[in-house]
Amino acid sequence: MHANCPAYTAYVDSQGTISREELAALIAKGEIDTVIVAFPDLQGRMVGKRFTGWFFLEEVADHGAENCNYLIATDMDDNPIPGYRFASYELGYGDMVSMPDWNTVRVLPWQTKTALVLTDLSHSTSHEPIHVSPRQVLRDQVVRAEELGYTPMVGSEIEFYLFDDSYRQAHEKGFKSLTPHSPWMQDYQIVQTTFDEYVIGDIRRNLEGAGIPVECSKGEAGRGQHEVNLRYAEAVEMADRNLIYKSAAKEIAASHGRSVSFMAKYNFAETGSSCHVHSSLWNTSDKSAAFAGDEMPEVFKQYLAGLLATARDFTLLWAPTVNSYRRFQPGSWAPTAVAWGSDNRTLGYRVVGHGSGARVECRIPGADANSYFAFAGTIAGGLYGIRHKLKLEPESVGNGYEATDVTRIPSTLSEAIDCWEKSDIARECFGDEVHHHVLTMAKAEWAAFNQTVTDWELTRYFERA
Repeated sequence: MHANCPAYTAYVDSQGTISREELAALIAKGEIDTVIVAFPDLQGRMVGKRFTGWFFLEEVADHGAENCNYLIATDMDDNPIPGYRFASYELGYGDMVSMPDWNTVRVLPWQTKTALVLTDLSHSTSHEPIHVSPRQVLRDQVVRAEELGYTPMVGSEIEFYLFDDSYRQAHEKGFKSLTPHSPWMQDYQIVQTTFDEYVIGDIRRNLEGAGIPVECSKGEAGRGQHEVNLRYAEAVEMADRNLIYKSAAKEIAASHGRSVSFMAKYNFAETGSSCHVHSSLWNTSDKSAAFAGDEMPEVFKQYLAGLLATARDFTLLWAPTVNSYRRFQPGSWAPTAVAWGSDNRTLGYRVVGHGSGARVECRIPGADANSYFAFAGTIAGGLYGIRHKLKLEPESVGNGYEATDVTRIPSTLSEAIDCWEKSDIARECFGDEVHHHVLTMAKAEWAAFNQTVTDWELTRYFERA
């Protein structure tokens, strides 16, 4: 499992990455022979190329790697989708350039002699950033925060299910009748999760070995369900960590003959898997926490008010698939209410922490969310509240599932599409091109679902209709 790279630990910096010069030294010593050059696609998956180490240094490091631009204009099956302004058959599906971000170089201990560098995408002719690419969508929101004098800090908690079945076995079963790794609900349980440690512990240790700080792992409220919590960071860095974490969890589980799933709701009888997003702003000038104070500061109130005001419009960024909406069920630990409260898990927004740790937790995103879009939506909503000096509504108290005086999170992908499509706020916050790109992606997902006959329909109607 672990690459033979003893010199790597001497190079890792406080951020968990290594420099360009240190990567070159590892390649020269033969301790690294493969460099993955990758970026997130629209679904939040890592895509790109593997380069031989010497070729990466000679040809890619300074010039980037060329990739077909359809990679950020496809569905989950990599089918080119008509309707995108950015890329299409009419435009010829040309190249885009994937330029290394030298702040992201990591050695991957679970892959032999392999390093990873994440990239930013630019047009091959103008070399201008591609603003509809997920990493750039998030970067642009960070820039907007910086223009107001703030640095967004983000943490997240992504859950998944661990199965006895391998990915090949799961595929051969049609992803039905899978065996959860635990026969019991294992929320906070130590003995049961000890049985899972050969996989979960391997995930934790390998992430740490790749310079991604892991705070903890724990059993969750489903059979075979786990959560791995990573250390919070600046927004783009945190999204990068999530990208690597989700890829690593799948790859490491597969090496043990097991599989993990980040579906929002793989089984309706089981608890859904979430990606709770914790966010706060720090003053760029003196690196102090803008949300700290004995009472909630005005900027915190405006930020939270913005999150509430944009929640329905931005749901697509947190719940991008048909399956995402199976998770929003009363009494399920997934929220249905667009409301806030102090340490209240029945609401969409939970204010937690104190001092410099004061923050708001958005409980809406599922584990299937693209972290770059999810974080961008969170930051954009909060900044909208600050720019417009929105007033914060009173705290909601009690069971948010039963409250009658709150608005609700969209219950279907179709409803969320309608909210985003009609949203002037989304256009204001993201611009027309990003708005159109996300809308096209969502409509393609909804169309694909509507061209399918589900097992439920066959069971219900085949004989009895």
